[in-house]
This record gives sequence, structure tokens and C-alpha cells, in this order.
Amino acid sequence: MRKHNFLLLKILIIVGLSSSCRTDELGDSIFDTNSPDRTKFDSWLLENYINKYNIDFVYKFSDNESDKTYNLIPADLKKSQILAQIVKHVWLEAYDEVAGIDFTRQYVPKMIFLVGSGAFDGSGSVVLGTAQGGLKVTLYAVNDLKLEIGFLNEYYFHVMHHEFAHILNQNKGYDKTFIRITESGYIGNDWYLDTDAAAQKKGFITAYSQYEANEDFVETYSMYVTHDQTWWDKALATAGATSGTLITKKLDIVRTYFSTKWNIDIDSIRTVILRRGNDVPTMMYQNF
Repeated sequence: MRKHNFLLLKILIIVGLSSSCRTDELGDSIFDTNSPDRTKFDSWLLENYINKYNIDFVYKFSDNESDKTYNLIPADLKKSQILAQIVKHVWLEAYDEVAGIDFTRQYVPKMIFLVGSGAFDGSGSVVLGTAQGGLKVTLYAVNDLKLEIGFLNEYYFHVMHHEFAHILNQNKGYDKTFIRITESGYIGNDWYLDTDAAAQKKGFITAYSQYEANEDFVETYSMYVTHDQTWWDKALATAGATSGTLITKKLDIVRTYFSTKWNIDIDSIRTVILRRGNDVPTMMYQNF
């Protein structure tokens, strides 16, 4: 269980299995580009998100976009501005650098929605991020933003890379021998009963990987590209020789999938993501 301030942290990944992940050619933006009342930040978002990637970056609180199950608060404006610049630099431009901007434009979710607070469920648990059907990513706890890559990975980038891998899987399937490596270990909704360390001893890189095979695949990818080799080696050491071998077999299939289906070397994208992440504390952030 990922814990922060003694609370269980849960990241819920909701994956649409329909035609939500489009592979059509980008045409005119589906978002309003003609508003006469844009702030300087809105104009920056128009240039850097809508025009460049066809992504709507929504930082103003909206009842229509928020999950009414929770009591939520709006995202702080200044922190939203900083996070917008971080997401662009560390996530979007990392894929631009390795796979090309046309690849990024085609497959990224079409909305990023910010919420100031975590989504507390009343039992001590808090949702940090959701991703829906390849179209929308919601990032919570923006008002707690810290310019530290470990925090950003836990709260934001892990869910982005996780969902991005789902989108790619829905467009081009992966080798199903992956499923058979730990087929008897998937436990569905009971995944949260384990810690990550306990899951690693069973051949899963995180506790959530135990939910089912598709989640296991994208967790293996997202955790690999957002952590350095020291972290990964420690996870394998925790797993032990036998279970560590199972995790390595899964990673080999993930690596082959990205190489053969998308012409992406996951070690190259990892290097770029980590390098860009290290820029975060000292980046020159634009003031609006």
C-alpha cells in the first residue's frame, strides 16, 4: 500500500474498452479557440496544449467534469500554471523527443482536468488520479504540488504513463504470453490488501499489478520508465530470485512490444523522462 501522511493511497485506473482511443487524423481542434476573454495563461494553454496537441487543459473547477462522489476543491491557479509547464516538459515533450510529435498528438488523452484536493472516500483512502477511456485524465491534490520528481511520479506521472500504455494497447495488442507468467496471481479488487513489497515477492511490480493482466502490463511499463535502475534493482531484490525473474520476463515482453509495435526503446524513453524530471526543481517557470 502506498502511504502518505498515514493514508492509504489508491490510484484508480478506469480504462474504456470501446472506441474511445481514436487513431484518426488530427483535424481542426474540437475545442473553442475563439474566446475573446482569455488570460495570459489561457493564451499559453491555447498555444502549448490546444493548438500543439489538441489537449484541453482544464484548471478551472467544473461540476460537469468532476466526480460528484467526493467533496472536492478547485485547483490553485499558481500551482496549476506550474503543473501545466511540468506536464508539458516531462510527459508530452518526452514522447515528442523519442517518438515524434505526430505520435504524441495522435495518442495522448484529449483532456487533462485538475482538482485541488485529493478525492477522500471517508475511510482514510484518497484517490490521486483517474484516467477514463483514453480521453481524459484527472489529476488530484494539485494544491499539494511539490517540485520533487518522486512526488510528481506518485501523484501525476505514474497515472499518465499507465493510461498512455493502455491507449497504445487498445490500438495494438501485446503478446498474450505475458498473461501466463503469473496467471494464477491476479486477485481483482483485493489487490489493495497487499503492499508493493508483498506483491513483488509474488512476481508483480506493484500491488495494483495484481488486479488483472492488462493492468499488470501497463504498471510494469509505467513504473519502469518513471524510476531509475537503482529503484528497479531494489524492487527485484525485494522480490527475490524466483519472483524477480518473473518480473524481468514481463519487462522483456513490454520492451519487445514497444520496440516492435511502436519503434520505441523503453530504455530511451526512460532516460528522457528521468532527465526531464531532474529539470523540475530548477526549471525557469513562466509567470502569467
